[in-house]
Amino acid sequence: MIIDVYHLFTILNIYYHLSIINYRIDMSKRDYYEVLEISKSASADEIKKAYRKMAIKYHPDKNPGDKDAEEKFKEAAEAYEVLSDEQKRARYDQFGHAGVGGNGGFGGGFGGGMNMEDIFSQFGDIFGGGFGGFGGGGGGRQQIKGSNLRIRIRLNLDEMVNGTQKTIKVKKMKLAEGATSKTCPTCGGSGVQLKVMNTMFGQMQTQTTCGTCQGIGKVADKIPAGANAQGLIKDEEEVTINIPAGARDGIQLNVRGKGNDAPFGGIPGDLLVIIEEEVDKTTKREGDNLHQELYISFAEAALGTKREVPTVGGKVKITIDAGTQSGKILRLAGKGLPSIDSYGKGDMFIHINVWTPQKLTKEQKDFFEKQMSSGEMVAEPSGKEKTFFDKVKDLFN
Repeated sequence: MIIDVYHLFTILNIYYHLSIINYRIDMSKRDYYEVLEISKSASADEIKKAYRKMAIKYHPDKNPGDKDAEEKFKEAAEAYEVLSDEQKRARYDQFGHAGVGGNGGFGGGFGGGMNMEDIFSQFGDIFGGGFGGFGGGGGGRQQIKGSNLRIRIRLNLDEMVNGTQKTIKVKKMKLAEGATSKTCPTCGGSGVQLKVMNTMFGQMQTQTTCGTCQGIGKVADKIPAGANAQGLIKDEEEVTINIPAGARDGIQLNVRGKGNDAPFGGIPGDLLVIIEEEVDKTTKREGDNLHQELYISFAEAALGTKREVPTVGGKVKITIDAGTQSGKILRLAGKGLPSIDSYGKGDMFIHINVWTPQKLTKEQKDFFEKQMSSGEMVAEPSGKEKTFFDKVKDLFN
């Protein structure tokens, strides 16, 4: 065969650019055999086992939010896409990454960009059922689920301590009566569209979410008056919510299936209930512990007395010793809130305050003046009184 100078130059030019491409790609991409940690003589079964090991190790479900793991997951899928195909593997062994377009894309792979839906749709069987799709997808037709709703419920202390049941009306999107759907004419119900491009190394196939149905596989057929394009209409529904004992301010409860309906008969979303605590006038909460102020008269503090105080389990009679000083704290063990995280209960702390009268009768005033002048009733600390810091320390012991 005779090759003129022009054609010879053209052929050499092609090989030159291929070598440049191969060099540049090799500099930025790891060797596919290295990615899967196998030898170049590995069998098809060994390649499959190696990929499954890497895919499970870096699977998004096991590494949520880990971008590095996600990239390694894509890298392993790209390597397997090439090495599991005999023709692509042969081109890769001969020309390196340039022989398969640098992405495993020439000849029907992922093309210029790695996509999670592509990976799961093409290699989902590799996982052996151990994992589902990514982000509720897994490629192909997506799982239809309605959006979540969020509401706030205010509870008093008794309801939070003992638990309660609330029935409320929730405005949500519901599937309108008479709304029907049909198979998407664009993707035929698969939820994806396939595009094929011819390249110098063969055909390149990419898979994208269907632009008509957004991956659902269905489109609206009949839409009743007042409904939106997905056959949904706003309506009101009564929902019963069970509040567990020991609920805390700010916690979120999940009532499954009570959110917005999904279009075309899918799975409803969830109702997310955020708990808010009403401020109690007499009792303050600190975690699972409760604090309450108790005012007693000077006479009660001096002589001692018995008083009833309200607790979450009912009223409890307490004894106040003679000579009790203002600021003393009494601890009622186990009279606090049940812990939502364990089987224990918090405590109730009674803070004693001696009330000083602001108005005295003539007889009372004469009595106190006599005591002051005789020196019989004066402040004489024994040195054993607890300081403020001692009292705070006692609270944590």
